[in-house]
Amino acid sequence: MPGVVYHGDGDEHPYATDANKFAFFCAAVASWVITRPQDPAVLHLHDWHSGVLAVLRRFDARYMRLARIPTVFTIHNLAYQGQRPLRDDASSLHAWFPTLRYTTAGVSDPAFPHVFNPMAAAIRLCDRINTVSPSYAREICRPSDPSAGFIGGEGLEEDLKQRERDGTLIGILNGCNYPAATAAAPPWHELRRLLDAALADWQQRDRDPVIARMHALARNRLKRLGDDRPRHLLTSVGRIVDQKMRLMFTRTPSGRPALAALLDRLPDDALLILLGSGDTRYEAELARIATRHRKLLFLRGYSEAAGDALYASGDLFLMPSSFEPCGISQMLAMRAGQPCVVHGVGGLRDTVKHLETGFVFAGADPARQAGAFVDCTADAVALRDDDAGAFDRIRAAASRTRFPWRDAARNYLRNLYGLG
Repeated sequence: MPGVVYHGDGDEHPYATDANKFAFFCAAVASWVITRPQDPAVLHLHDWHSGVLAVLRRFDARYMRLARIPTVFTIHNLAYQGQRPLRDDASSLHAWFPTLRYTTAGVSDPAFPHVFNPMAAAIRLCDRINTVSPSYAREICRPSDPSAGFIGGEGLEEDLKQRERDGTLIGILNGCNYPAATAAAPPWHELRRLLDAALADWQQRDRDPVIARMHALARNRLKRLGDDRPRHLLTSVGRIVDQKMRLMFTRTPSGRPALAALLDRLPDDALLILLGSGDTRYEAELARIATRHRKLLFLRGYSEAAGDALYASGDLFLMPSSFEPCGISQMLAMRAGQPCVVHGVGGLRDTVKHLETGFVFAGADPARQAGAFVDCTADAVALRDDDAGAFDRIRAAASRTRFPWRDAARNYLRNLYGLG
């Protein structure tokens, strides 16, 4: 499928053949490296898509030269592990490399010995492992517990605990770019014009009638907002996937879904603009709520211009992720001077400090997490109304907070590559 990175092959074929291209890519990289006159100082692999390279490095005689090159592996998101069959499938380790002599213990999924797990293989076979925040590195060494609303090792916690014990699992926080001048928030009328232009472009390009209707409804809603900026402009920019959206639709202890409860708690002069795309189920539900609730505007799609405008324009950014390896949206919002409401997990915990640079919530189970998200957001909005000075101090502290790539790069060189 040209131009498409990920795709499924229908219900009759549970393993998508999109993994074939990643296996081919890994083989191509391995072949290229061994033709070079000089070995690279380090091979750095990222996520399950590059896990096959770790397997070839260890088990394929053609690529044994790679074994002497220090190889590290970064986990950006453990939820996606790339499982495919070991054999008897067009998208399987045996189909890709029929002469490969591997150990099942080195490459298989912990729960399913007949399944190849490239994420697990890379964790076991690379020299050092890192994740993109210190807190996430600790979290993934514990088993996931959905009843407690905790997402941890997702079945790979034993392999990860072993790497933690031998000192080769390292959490290094991702960075953010900081331009010399921060973009100013556009006037309200200009923001509306920019968002409408983005919607018009998406509407023209999206042929799916359901999605086209979402765009049309959003454009109509945008026109009806009027010329006066909402006193409280809340924003959320990100992928519309379970990781990011689950808590918004989780029922609070009162029995109501968090998003519905939040919209009712917000003042009449508040508006939440949510920008993103992803899971069609969540998209459809957001569109349905937006047609019935005037405090929500859902923009199905993404453009950098629209995202940057919302980061610069909002008063409060919402990021209630169920888990978050690092997160970039909260960094971009803070950079623009917009404090964030975040779930105290992973990289969100490492970047936002409660009542100092933003607002952090937690809870002992999904219902209480959802309720805490609603309460935390409502309290932050109330603080802006009741104590503007305190809110402005949090906003200013957020805008001053820095997570420079320079620091991350030094950490990589010294602690991951061993070159510092």
